[in-house]
Amino acid sequence: MNEPRKILITSALPYANGPIHLGHMVEYIQTDIWARFQRLRGNSCIYVCADDAHGTPIMLRAQQEGIEPQTLIDNMKVQHERDFADFYVAFDNFHSTHSEENRFFSEQIYLSAKAKGNISTKTIKQAYDPEANMFLPDRFVKGECPKCGAADQYGDNCEVCGATYSTTELKNPYSVVSGATPIEKDSEHYFFKVADYADFLKKWVNGGAVQKEIANKMNEWLEGGLNDWDISRDAPYWGFKIPGTEDKYFYVWLDAPIGYIASFKNYCDRTGIDFDEYWQEGKEDETELYHFIGKDIAYFHTLFWPAVLKAGNFRVPTGVFCHGFLNVNGQKMSKSRGTFIQARVYLDHLPAEPLRYYYAAKLSNGVDDIDLNLQDFQQRINSDLVGKVVNIASRCAGFISKKFDGKLSDTLAETTLYQQFIDASESIASAYEARRYSKAMREIMALADLANQYVDEKQPWVLAKDETRQQEVQDICSLGINMFRAIMTYLKPVLPELAAKSEAFLNAGELQWDSVASPLLGNEINRFKPLMTRIEEANINQMLEANKEHLAAAAALQAKTGAGNNKEESQLAKDPISPTINYDDFAKVDLRIVKIIKAEQVKGADKLLQLTLDLGDEQRNVFAGIKSAYDPADLEGKMTVMVANLAPRKMRFGVSEGMVLAAGPGGEDLYILNPDEGALPGMRVK
Repeated sequence: MNEPRKILITSALPYANGPIHLGHMVEYIQTDIWARFQRLRGNSCIYVCADDAHGTPIMLRAQQEGIEPQTLIDNMKVQHERDFADFYVAFDNFHSTHSEENRFFSEQIYLSAKAKGNISTKTIKQAYDPEANMFLPDRFVKGECPKCGAADQYGDNCEVCGATYSTTELKNPYSVVSGATPIEKDSEHYFFKVADYADFLKKWVNGGAVQKEIANKMNEWLEGGLNDWDISRDAPYWGFKIPGTEDKYFYVWLDAPIGYIASFKNYCDRTGIDFDEYWQEGKEDETELYHFIGKDIAYFHTLFWPAVLKAGNFRVPTGVFCHGFLNVNGQKMSKSRGTFIQARVYLDHLPAEPLRYYYAAKLSNGVDDIDLNLQDFQQRINSDLVGKVVNIASRCAGFISKKFDGKLSDTLAETTLYQQFIDASESIASAYEARRYSKAMREIMALADLANQYVDEKQPWVLAKDETRQQEVQDICSLGINMFRAIMTYLKPVLPELAAKSEAFLNAGELQWDSVASPLLGNEINRFKPLMTRIEEANINQMLEANKEHLAAAAALQAKTGAGNNKEESQLAKDPISPTINYDDFAKVDLRIVKIIKAEQVKGADKLLQLTLDLGDEQRNVFAGIKSAYDPADLEGKMTVMVANLAPRKMRFGVSEGMVLAAGPGGEDLYILNPDEGALPGMRVK
């Protein structure tokens, strides 16, 4: 028998500037399922996390609300822990990056890197808000793209044409903090020289620690050369001061991943676990360390973070598991459509476990996005969990309780059938281990189908009317109960509450993975009580309506306080109207209805899609910065509006022959213009 594994796992740290939403929950549910599975298999698996509690957005929101940043993050931590607990995400430790442990390790790693020559300083020009008296991070400056002229673009990249640039290159820039025009000001910043670890990173990235698609992407960064990473921010800033400085602070992206170490140290101090056994350099063969993260922060966790760990003399992760994003009803989560669903609003109207199961039924070990289709969600839960799994127990338990005083048969009626449930153990376990949860759920539901087919064929309700065949009834229903027990054992990592209710019903202790091989014979079960209720459409609709009201209230508060909810961005001032133009200038713009006949991903571009547009008498190739909001497959066949007389622009990926029009604040909330029905390609917009 193999020795139990010693595993430490983490999820990315939620930012302490806003509530948890269902997109976040994909990651925490995925991680929690894996942790519960490992424990069910007899392994030690410690799951730690923390609130990411530093940065400019938190400082500014606290100022706007008239409270201290500490009060803000304390309040948010309570909300986060409550939401996680109600979704049955069972952290062994949930801490905060604003902790003494995190301060200690941040300083230790920094000083170690500095001693090794991995830290450099450079004087850089930065945008400075003369009214707010503070340096502005890139995402706190907006203006016109210096490449294509698009308005209201962030200070680091254009979401329309995909260009990257420095904040100082923006045209007509303004501060999102005060609305003032930023000035340039010199500031000395501290940089971590990631390239010092390029050889190590190439070996580590390609050694199986990350998924192939992530490794391919990181290899592009490695081949292009790694830039020094800015790890400092100027006062005023909410965070930890850099040792040896008076007004420099660690950038939030430095101390955030160090929160994994700090949270585990906090756990070790409470429990007596050996900290060094999991984090000391050279312990890679003794313990396992895994990070579960979204694909959007793969760069930080697969290049910057391993290099920082090496600089600080810590072990590197055994693996970094990236996942995709959540869509709702086939589209990106959207505040305007009301599908940016808060975890608490969901929990106020629907139970947690159905969502855990639905996510599991969708998740693979790749980085593809998953879709929460609410109609499919309702149908799948009612069919799989209520109609199949729970139905097995409910249709068998009544006979056992009423006719046999709750006692199961002493023997199995169909050992060959039950052996299939035993034999499925390793295949299901392998799927869980590889994070191929959808495969595991398919195999488990196939077992549920077998069990229901068996009961349907044997018809114990018919046999129960014949007094001479009562033993058959007991045997059939006893086998049914044992098949239900096996299914619930395999589902226990996903459905811990349903598993606990099933354990109480079965009256035979906790469900253990290996106990499937030993069926319950001659045991006395308890009277069956309903284990799960159906999902009703009315509950889903009520949840969506409540979420819209919640989003409207949150938007009103944001307009009042300027409180954003993004580590890199906080919209603290209303976007100003662009300078006026005269009619003659506007008349030069030729807007045409077009049909998107082809939409493709652009290799090497994070935000661009390549669109082939039909103008009626010709086709155009256009690159559009709408990848964050649309799946290419959803765009093909749609009508939209383009600027048809924009001069062609040569880009790194090809020539863009125009510009499609979109509206919205950006990111996932970006919408291409959609003409009314009846519009034809080539029509002029007047």
